[in-house]
Amino acid sequence: MCKNSIKRKSKQVLNAYLCAQEFIYLFIMRKYIQDFRVTDCTRLHANYVLLKLAQDTPLPKILPGQFAEIRVENSPATLLRRPISINYVDRERNELWFLIQLVGEGTRHLGDAKKGDIINVVYPLGNGFTLPSDNSKNVILIGGGVGTAPMLYLGEQLKLKGITPTFLLGARSAKDLLQLEDFARYGKVYTTTEDGSHGEKGYVTQHSILSTQSFDMIYTCGPKPMMMAVAKYAKAKNIECEVSLENHMACGVGACLCCVENLKDEGNVCVCKEGPVFNIKRLLWQI
Repeated sequence: MCKNSIKRKSKQVLNAYLCAQEFIYLFIMRKYIQDFRVTDCTRLHANYVLLKLAQDTPLPKILPGQFAEIRVENSPATLLRRPISINYVDRERNELWFLIQLVGEGTRHLGDAKKGDIINVVYPLGNGFTLPSDNSKNVILIGGGVGTAPMLYLGEQLKLKGITPTFLLGARSAKDLLQLEDFARYGKVYTTTEDGSHGEKGYVTQHSILSTQSFDMIYTCGPKPMMMAVAKYAKAKNIECEVSLENHMACGVGACLCCVENLKDEGNVCVCKEGPVFNIKRLLWQI
């Protein structure tokens, strides 16, 4: 078989897969596939952009911790959508915010979006964080790197329930700490940096607030070693803890099996479908 025939066949197989994927989104998962217009795309850092997308119709119910699959147009090397955490939901403007780390061609292409561009989004995907039923709970939201993204919308939703959260955000240096003013609208913000340029020097689990205050619930998202350290702290202190996993995802519907996580009592599950949020009691982490 000649190379051109193989390429045509591969393209046909891929197109069939993508069509099946969108069928699952629409008719099985009952998710939304909608075009949004870019209202703003701001470079917050050399490696991060804040992408804001809006539409004219009201947004559906979206849980903090859910994510979206974003189509990357006019990028031949980017065939699949990119899974991005929902950073914030602005109901007044019908806007979705996405804090995007520029790590490959797909995300870099999204980072070059211009105001007025149209971007297709599938949302909301996955399961979100569990909000406390008791508004007297003392909760802390711990984020590291781009893992701070879902913490902003979660903080707002907690505030709306009458819970003022504490934020503990970690990064390599001061320039890597993002959206601090946005977080401060909903609660007290503490920070750590590895070089000591902002907040306390060290990692989030070394921050003094964890030894001087008590918490009833911990929510965390970030690099896996950080989340495992937070989970170990939570287990030792007997504190309820939910983590948002960042396993590699391709389809977002549990079909490709790229994001499998092995749970204690349930075996292998797809993070994109059963997560990305899990209580640490369900995980097989050695903590």
